[in-house]
Amino acid sequence: MKHKVAGRKFSRVRKQRRALLKSLLNSFIIREKITTTEAKAKELKSIIDSFIKKAKKVDDKNKVSVIRDLRKTLSGVAVKKLTGEFVRKFDSRKSGYSKITKLGRRKGDSAKMAVIEFVS
Repeated sequence: MKHKVAGRKFSRVRKQRRALLKSLLNSFIIREKITTTEAKAKELKSIIDSFIKKAKKVDDKNKVSVIRDLRKTLSGVAVKKLTGEFVRKFDSRKSGYSKITKLGRRKGDSAKMAVIEFVS
């Protein structure tokens, strides 16, 4: 049984899983809407919410350290967009920055598909 085990494995080893989530995060922040499997979208939603919360904490004192932490995972373009545009966009929100819309099943392997996008 998987008691108190958080996260999904996606049938990948640790490095592959991290690379997958890193590329999904970058694509999602830059494009603001992506279509992926339902499980990946659900995993991505929790991660992106924590990144936006972290980006909202940027002020003059801790700006360098927060941006350094974000750059470990995200590309430079994604960090600029996250700390600039998204902070202003989600200033009044406390949580729930993204939403998942479920689609039908994929034709090839019948995987459940979903669209994940930022709330406007």
